[in-house]
Amino acid sequence: MKQYKNPKLRSLYESLLTMQESPLYAHRKEHNYLPVLGEGNENANIMFIGEAPGQKEAETGRPFVGAAGKMLDELLAGIGLKREDVFISNIINDRPPQNRDPQPAEIALYSPVLAQLIRIIKPNVVATLGRFSMQYMLEKCKLPESGQTITTLHGNILPVTVSYGTLHLIPLYHPAVALYNSNMKKVLQKDFEVLKQFS
Repeated sequence: MKQYKNPKLRSLYESLLTMQESPLYAHRKEHNYLPVLGEGNENANIMFIGEAPGQKEAETGRPFVGAAGKMLDELLAGIGLKREDVFISNIINDRPPQNRDPQPAEIALYSPVLAQLIRIIKPNVVATLGRFSMQYMLEKCKLPESGQTITTLHGNILPVTVSYGTLHLIPLYHPAVALYNSNMKKVLQKDFEVLKQFS
């Protein structure tokens, strides 16, 4: 079982392990997958939110451990950060079959987990990775930019007032896009520079 220092995180992870009401629970059990709450610095200033675990993530219980994860590590290294300095999670904590997009009912079920995660870690920055997590956070935070494209918003800093102060929402492209397009890697590297001021 994954180890967390913070008892609130441990409790949150334990609630995921037994979330039988999830439509993804049977799929997890059938394949001996693990839920992926997240990992990294439990008091991180910067938190990354992706979409959902892939196969490797579900097998290991860790976020971003495949090729996209290696790209994320490289992008972090480019601004002088390591995985251990940030916290990495997803909107959905279980792997959807065939890596399909999460369904609205699944997002509704798992979203309180993400909300609790943000309240526990209290990051100064939430950097969304990809269109899916960006739109979710824009809607959740009731920002006027909701509905705008990632092409328009990537690399922008969008301040949001939350229970513990000001949160800076920064939409970023998903690291996977840089695996197939070297131009997108340059865009991501430039956008990651924005995070430097918060590190």
